[in-house]
Amino acid sequence: MGTDLNAYVNAVCRRSRSATAGLAVLSLIVTALPVRAQMPTPAGDGLTVSNPPGARPRIEVTPRASPFRRCTSWYVIQYRPSGTVLFPQKHCWWVRG
Repeated sequence: MGTDLNAYVNAVCRRSRSATAGLAVLSLIVTALPVRAQMPTPAGDGLTVSNPPGARPRIEVTPRASPFRRCTSWYVIQYRPSGTVLFPQKHCWWVRG
């Protein structure tokens, strides 16, 4: 009877060790999947790879030179009841730097 009990305990221990090892391997695989999903995929000709269905598109912003305003100004003669007045005029537009 003692031998049967020892055999049973050994079998349970073996199953427990194999289950623990299996869970460890499974957890390594599961944790490696998101890392691999975030790695850039090679696109040979520079084209972007399409997202899988249901995934939100990824937007990348690459900073460029800041836009600035370019202005020209001049004076316009305006005739008012109080007399002639030089009135400043200004026109501005945005230019990419």
